Amino acid sequence: MSMRPEYVAPYMAIGLSTIVTGIAERRHIRHNLETIEEAIHASVSICSINAPVRVIALAEGALTGFTDEIFDVPHVTAAKEMFIDLPGEETEALGKLARHYDTYIIGQCKARWPDIMKDRFFNTLFVIDRKGEIVHRAAKNHLWCRERSCTPHDIYDRWVEVFGDGIEAFYPVLRTNDIGNIGTICCSDGEYPEAVRALAFNGAEVVYRPSEAMPMTGSGYPGGGSWMIQNRAHAEFNSVYMLCPNIGPVYLSPSSKHPIDIAGGNGHIVDYRGNIASYAASGANTMVASLIDIEALRQFRTMNLNSNWMKDLRTELFARMYEKPIHPRNLWLDKDPERHAAVDEVYRANIGRLVERGSWTLPAHEVPGARYTPSSPDGEDDWNEAKVMWRPWHNS
Repeated sequence: MSMRPEYVAPYMAIGLSTIVTGIAERRHIRHNLETIEEAIHASVSICSINAPVRVIALAEGALTGFTDEIFDVPHVTAAKEMFIDLPGEETEALGKLARHYDTYIIGQCKARWPDIMKDRFFNTLFVIDRKGEIVHRAAKNHLWCRERSCTPHDIYDRWVEVFGDGIEAFYPVLRTNDIGNIGTICCSDGEYPEAVRALAFNGAEVVYRPSEAMPMTGSGYPGGGSWMIQNRAHAEFNSVYMLCPNIGPVYLSPSSKHPIDIAGGNGHIVDYRGNIASYAASGANTMVASLIDIEALRQFRTMNLNSNWMKDLRTELFARMYEKPIHPRNLWLDKDPERHAAVDEVYRANIGRLVERGSWTLPAHEVPGARYTPSSPDGEDDWNEAKVMWRPWHNS
């Protein structure tokens, strides 16, 4: 208790919501980078009037869109043709902006990790520091049922071989002396209370959780739906700031006449008491911005005997709750990740396990559940045919 860190002055954090065009090849990312750069110039010029901007956060999908998910692109094809390396030309471009504005940039992109496993991509969270260097990266651990990224759990044995099996192997936290301790999760990760709790145990004070889609963002007033409810709860339960920009309207391809607002806007920043500090109904090239006061958060955590809930958590009561697995690990350790229809059956089997162990009770009537409907009636791989929609970019 005698060791005191350096004082962290209050700073401005910005979350950007940008309009994006889905990519078919890695080189197409440059188009979205141009939009991001314009948004950074505009947001810093406006928000730095209030306080120094020390964090700029991008939304999930800001660099690439969601082509691989929408078109059920085979995993290995997407890994080879569409996604990035870290570091790479994309993070180099963002690094120049970080240096120019003397700010951290937090982002997301599906990225290859060849040192971990060849022909795989991971939904990767990264932080670029004020010198333009990548100082943090983490992989998304829980997926939306139509996302085919590889996760650490999908290659669990290999991941543990490299990183170990501690919480920090799956939920690492970046510790800094100028913006506090930063944890990163993405979209579906935040559907699970354990994710932000794990980051909090590892010291996180600001948690980046970008993007969520309809219908999760559309219920309630003024909006934000279950996504906002979850983020406010994460903040309240763990005494953390939640930085939650949402992706803007998405052009399915450059041939699309109009973008579709699949996410529904509602980006927000939540303070460490669960209050909404900034909110934007629109996601169309806009922003949320709020003051982050790390010193106030640290005072709150250490001076209170109430409302800083982690201090009296009875961990032994919950330790055995997770002994029985639900979702199988090592799914893609020895074979390529499957596509949507096949993985649907993995989720159905998980439901069966919860019913069998008595956690869930079957309904009185059996009715058809959710299913994947391929764009091709015969279910064949039509990705090569779909790429005709990217012809406007073929010569770029």
